[in-house]
Amino acid sequence: MKHLGEALRANRYPGRLVVLCRTHDDVLTAAYALTGRSEASRARRMEGSAAGELAVVPVGAQDNDALRHYVAACVAGPWTVYGNGEQVAEVAARLTGGQSPAEALHGLEYEPDPPIFTPRITVVVERADGKAWLGAARRPGNGRESTDTTVTALGRLPIGHGVLLSTYESDGQRVATARHHLDVLVDAGDAGQLLDEVWQALDPGFLVAATAFAPQDGVEGEVRHAADVTGG
Repeated sequence: MKHLGEALRANRYPGRLVVLCRTHDDVLTAAYALTGRSEASRARRMEGSAAGELAVVPVGAQDNDALRHYVAACVAGPWTVYGNGEQVAEVAARLTGGQSPAEALHGLEYEPDPPIFTPRITVVVERADGKAWLGAARRPGNGRESTDTTVTALGRLPIGHGVLLSTYESDGQRVATARHHLDVLVDAGDAGQLLDEVWQALDPGFLVAATAFAPQDGVEGEVRHAADVTGG
């Protein structure tokens, strides 16, 4: 099994990624990170809101783009949800409407961004007991246009173990969609160290922003940006 940093360094341009692990302080800990190649993808920030959401927002004069700007993490009743797009809000609404995590993660579509067709990746955590589900909606690799959806009910993660799922597998030039999550080992002792672990492993040429937080407590955590970008 690879360490988290090793797995991230092997994938130079992962697109967007989610991590769920149990850090060495025995706390279930999440991370979410953005990388980008285009100017528009790099001109983004992650900001907390008064509603307790974490949103990916544009920087500068660019218009809002639903594929780049979205609620990335939120609390929905007894659940915490985080992921790479507008489906996070949709899954949260389904959960508060009474659907189970497996039901809420089904029926999603991959992103309409040819030729890549980015997968939608989502994590649901039940805050009371730490049970977690990982969902991915992908375009099949055989030319079918229908969506393949996988939902994984994760077993309890031991201390120092986690899962990593990115949208892409790429050397920075050629981009393919990631087909499955990876089981990884983590060295981090807490959320701050997990953020360090992710930050130091990602290619600085593509890195945009990252955060880490304890999903059983909500979505509040340190947010780090690759550049001091502002709206001015």
